[in-house]
Amino acid sequence: MYDRKTWVVLAICGVLISLNIYFSAQTQKQVTKKSAIPEIVAPDADKPAGLTVDPPQPTAAEELVVLKNDEVAFTLTNIGAGIKYAEMKHHQNVADKTTRVRINHHGSGSICGLVDANQKLDITPFAYKVELSQPGKTAVYIAKLPTGLIVKKTYSLESSKIPGQPYFINLSMIVENTTQANFDLSQYALSLGTAAPLYEKERPTHTGFFWYENNKMHFTAATGFQGGWFSSKKSIITSETEQPIAYAGVTDQFFTTVIRPKKPAVTQVWGKPQQVRLAPGGQSLAAIRAAIRLPETSLAPAETTVLAYKIFTGPKANTMLRKLDNSEAVGRGWGDVMQYGFFWFVSRPLNWLLNTLHTGINHFSTTQSWGLAIICLTLIVRICIWPLHAKSTHTMKRMSKLQPKMAELKEKYKDDPTKLNTEMMGLYRKYGINPLGGCLPMFIQIPIFFGFFRMLDYAVELRGQPFLWVDDLSQPDTIPYLSDLVGIPINLLPVVMAATSVIQMAMMPKTGDKMQQRIMMFMPLMFFFFCYNYASALALYWTIQNIFSIGQTYLMNKIPEPELVARKDGGKKSWVQRMAEKQAEMQKQQKARAKAGANMRNVTPETSKKKRPPRTGG
Repeated sequence: MYDRKTWVVLAICGVLISLNIYFSAQTQKQVTKKSAIPEIVAPDADKPAGLTVDPPQPTAAEELVVLKNDEVAFTLTNIGAGIKYAEMKHHQNVADKTTRVRINHHGSGSICGLVDANQKLDITPFAYKVELSQPGKTAVYIAKLPTGLIVKKTYSLESSKIPGQPYFINLSMIVENTTQANFDLSQYALSLGTAAPLYEKERPTHTGFFWYENNKMHFTAATGFQGGWFSSKKSIITSETEQPIAYAGVTDQFFTTVIRPKKPAVTQVWGKPQQVRLAPGGQSLAAIRAAIRLPETSLAPAETTVLAYKIFTGPKANTMLRKLDNSEAVGRGWGDVMQYGFFWFVSRPLNWLLNTLHTGINHFSTTQSWGLAIICLTLIVRICIWPLHAKSTHTMKRMSKLQPKMAELKEKYKDDPTKLNTEMMGLYRKYGINPLGGCLPMFIQIPIFFGFFRMLDYAVELRGQPFLWVDDLSQPDTIPYLSDLVGIPINLLPVVMAATSVIQMAMMPKTGDKMQQRIMMFMPLMFFFFCYNYASALALYWTIQNIFSIGQTYLMNKIPEPELVARKDGGKKSWVQRMAEKQAEMQKQQKARAKAGANMRNVTPETSKKKRPPRTGG
């Protein structure tokens, strides 16, 4: 019989890895960016003046207007009167560092373009006239739609000093009903744009659409439309809520578009999948396009209304988004855009500490600062859990000295598992050993590992940042000439990580039988495959913590071996021991009841038959 502690640890590891994958693919909740929109409205926002300008018939020619600041260039188009794409001036593409990241670059329509709500994103291009444009700051579009509505859209850059101010653009939309009947605005929706992976190796579970209502983030990945064991394939997914929606958007791994109405309303958000190719002849990748329906507002003939929106198009930077949570001008809920998932309580403080360390290190080293910040953060975490590791090593050393006695018990009670468990627990109690004490640091490291993983996986700060031979900490550290030589990607850091894990395991005190020890040695291989194609920053963290553990174990091995002394009073029973004894007692009672039942079934009760009276004639 194998030591149950080993199986418990491996089971927990497997469950947590499954949870991580599940929450990534199914409940990835979060997405990003909102926009403080200085409203450009009629003199009375509640009762806006009618649109007196008689707009000319639109033409099919496309006209582009660029509104830009130090961080973003918003390229607007008159086809749909929306944002054709937003170019990030300080973020380069992974595959081609001479080009910049463009949000909505693969969009089938513009951000904030009007969509037929009944057709669900089947956008018919419609040209607006550029009525007024202040170069680089403001753009105004006006058109009379086929339904008889006159729509005037005014875009302007954010001017207030809010966190992430350069990534915000404001939209004020004046709508006038020129028909002879009431018109329900919910017949239209506002496009959220299209989100697509930035590079071919980006995981598809990072791309999706989301909405935020009642302090909850709802996220659907592009892969969520494909169906699976528990769901069927879908061509469209629609929000089901009766709560006002605060904002909605689309996102990839590092960048997002968020549209936030000035007045949250009970409405509907939907998304549709599509396929894109980042380059001609390249791999087909899953993308997402989405829209948010306009509020149910009935416009009487000649009535005019104003809709105002805050639009955010930019990077998912945790520090910036957390600061936005404290800004009343842009509402709450921005921190949930980061999609940290189940271990957010670990990821958030780790990201804050990582940025704090980088700020300090950047004064001394600008090219290696992010890698050094990861190393320093790893050392801080390991120092904090040093006492737990020391106690664990001490416990494991004492348990290793019990192995001869354990072997005797296993041989003596090899046919009685219940009795074996009871005797093993008694042995632990006799020598004052907590059988779970050696596992505690591993239990602590598992949420830290997954919290670190989620934090580094979404850390836009690491994009394009080099460290030693690593070109980009947000990507695997593939070595080109070695990879070309053998024909497969060769990532060096995961190999070093696995090697240091094996060394660390070899230095730990041996507990359990040979089979259990082989199972424990399998764990480095499991994490090797788990981390091989992820960001090199994660492998760097795991490698540094392994090296730290090797040094710590070396120092602990220099300490005199603990003595194994039996307690005179037999020791106080631990919770585990009490539970084991209760289980043994229950099994004993069950066996007794089963035996008693079997005995009852084997006994044939004697029955006395009454003599039948003689029959008489009638």
